[in-house]
Amino acid sequence: MAGSILASPTASMAQGQSGSTDRASPGAETWRRFRRHRLAAASTAILTAMLVAVAFGPLLWQVPINDIDFSAHLQGPSWHHPFGTDDLGQDLLARMLYGGRISLAVGLAAMVVAIIIGTTVGAIAGVSRGSVDAALMWLTDLFLSLPPLPLLLLVIYLFRESLKHLVGPELGTFLLIVAVIGGFRWMQVARLVRAQFLSLREKEFVEAARALGMTGSRVVVRHILPNSLGPIIVAGTIDVAAAIIAESTLSFLGLGFPPDIPTWGRILFDAKDYLDIAPHWALFAGGAIFLAVLSINFIGDGLRDALDPRTSA
Repeated sequence: MAGSILASPTASMAQGQSGSTDRASPGAETWRRFRRHRLAAASTAILTAMLVAVAFGPLLWQVPINDIDFSAHLQGPSWHHPFGTDDLGQDLLARMLYGGRISLAVGLAAMVVAIIIGTTVGAIAGVSRGSVDAALMWLTDLFLSLPPLPLLLLVIYLFRESLKHLVGPELGTFLLIVAVIGGFRWMQVARLVRAQFLSLREKEFVEAARALGMTGSRVVVRHILPNSLGPIIVAGTIDVAAAIIAESTLSFLGLGFPPDIPTWGRILFDAKDYLDIAPHWALFAGGAIFLAVLSINFIGDGLRDALDPRTSA
């Protein structure tokens, strides 16, 4: 009897310890939910493979992007040219790998610009009251009412040449496209962040932090902003896909990168006149854009479900 009584505290302590160790951390629980979304998991693998290919592929496939093979004019896929060649005999695999770096970098950089601007505007509007909130939301509604594509074309047409002369053709075009695309994608993020801040600033843990003497800026940085990261991350994935499509659209219209700097959109633009005799030229570029955008959208869906605590386990 005494042995069983003495053993019971130890058993209960062991049960408490095992229960605490079995409880998954928030990060592990989010990863478990994300892995259960099969399309998101498969899309992550596909996007990772594309990133690895464009990052390390040119190191393995060391063919100059502007090297011309006069004997392989509009040649289909072969051992020497796995993706075929264009009208000048340039290797499409080398140009696809090089262009993928630029297209994906534009998407990621434009997403960062949109997230920074949108989070800043939404956070200020969410913690402010009265005229500041109204003015920022009026500015957001103003940008939302503007037609994005004509303004993109106008801004790039006006400032492209000056930036090219200032910092070079490739970097100047890259900075201009990133700034323009990111500058017209922040409004949805601002509205989302403002709604999150308006909801979270009335929660009990925020009131408790204020009661303990925390300043307003510290409450925002330590409590409100971290609890708003889930929707911001999901919005960021959507912005990456939208930025890739926007860059491809600009390149397809001839206002993106110059012809000697291949991107997926530029390759697709150059292939439009040869669809009947060289469909492989457009197929690989269009397929890369399609896979990248589709994968990013599915990853966004998976993150939305994983970061939403209301979804079923």
